[in-house]
Amino acid sequence: MSGFFRRLGPAIGLRGLAGVLVTFALAGCATTHQMMPTPVLYTGAHAKPLFTSVPDAARTPPLDLLYITDRAPAKSSDEPDPYTAERSRSMGFGSTTVLFGEGLTWDALAAQSLTFPRTHPIDLKLGPTREIGRFPTIPYAFAAADGGITRAPAVVDAHETAMRELQAEVTRRLASSPRKEVVLYIHGVANTFRDAALTGGELCHFLGREFVCAIFTWPAGGKRGILFGYQVDYESSAFAAEHLRKAISAISETPGLEKIHLVAHSRGTDVLVTAASDLNFAAYTQQSSLARRFKVGNIVLMAPDLDPDVAVAKIFKALSDPEVPWGAAPNPRVVLERVPGFLITVYTSPEDKALATSGWLFGSLVRLGRMERTNLTAEQIEQARVMGILDLVQVQGKTDFFGHSYFTSNPRASSDLIALLRYGLRPNDSGRPLEEIEKPFWRIPAEESGEAAK
Repeated sequence: MSGFFRRLGPAIGLRGLAGVLVTFALAGCATTHQMMPTPVLYTGAHAKPLFTSVPDAARTPPLDLLYITDRAPAKSSDEPDPYTAERSRSMGFGSTTVLFGEGLTWDALAAQSLTFPRTHPIDLKLGPTREIGRFPTIPYAFAAADGGITRAPAVVDAHETAMRELQAEVTRRLASSPRKEVVLYIHGVANTFRDAALTGGELCHFLGREFVCAIFTWPAGGKRGILFGYQVDYESSAFAAEHLRKAISAISETPGLEKIHLVAHSRGTDVLVTAASDLNFAAYTQQSSLARRFKVGNIVLMAPDLDPDVAVAKIFKALSDPEVPWGAAPNPRVVLERVPGFLITVYTSPEDKALATSGWLFGSLVRLGRMERTNLTAEQIEQARVMGILDLVQVQGKTDFFGHSYFTSNPRASSDLIALLRYGLRPNDSGRPLEEIEKPFWRIPAEESGEAAK
């Protein structure tokens, strides 16, 4: 691959080459998708059990995922994916299937899922996909009314129908799920619908298949533009934030839901941060919070391709403006109650070459996903401690070509993510060993002998 870049560089210029590097780095180059290595907490003398609560009816290799998307549907069954990299102004949702290997029994899959290193590689493939419902096209249509305008009655009816159908699907899944919680995964740039589903599926698999698992897949993976689609994906990520906000809000209002956990990778972290910021702002004006109003448990930002200043401005939008109404009027001295179980976790790696290239392309001094303790002042670190809801976890070493997909390729990083989501463990709780750098900065211990890359 290095020869390809050397030949391509003079033809497209240095800035264009950076775009190519970013696109390849943030997407990966594999043509097949092998199941991620077994996380370390499921191996060794003190291994935790994996499939302890899976109902008998669900003990089959195929895994069914809920998907929500603002990708345009494929126009032909000959296209490789059911949804394309083009944008749709209406948000659809449905069911898609992740297939684990060919001809595997459940027992064989379960055994290989606990084997490290794996004796028989397992390829993941996309199975049947079925759309269940769709929201109206944005902007919603207006109608004239006395003294002004109002939403067209037909569009309100269509919106309410879509809300009922989405919540009915979540309710159906909650009924058969051991845990009444949703894990929603948001992917990064250059990912296809298939990429998002397969990654979401393997994460769900190693979370014990205990949660209602869902993906929000936005219109990434295009090839247009001078930077091989990267700048188009960048703008599509901004386009998708409003749809993600609507999706989180709809899911959170489903009867019987206890929590929703929001997990994003790479450029998907900006989609999530934008949506969560808007939801938190709305909750604040209702004298509530993101965690209480929308039942958010964890927000996990993995290898965030995001400028730290942008992230801070969005996350703390409401708190940074004392004039924002707290209910009927501003209350600058309001005491905001902490919500047990609400955490923001940021996974970083100074060896993430994809984010190094992205930072160079955007002119940022550092991307959020490469931040270290030395990038923050003592005052900033103290403020993070006062909040008590933020952890920054540093990943060491490279287990994939660009060091960007460690949340699946590094068995220790995936183990830490599972300890957080499945077991609700804080840093250095028993079962989640981390090295303290200086709170809230932590480090995942280095690999032990025998651990291998994906």
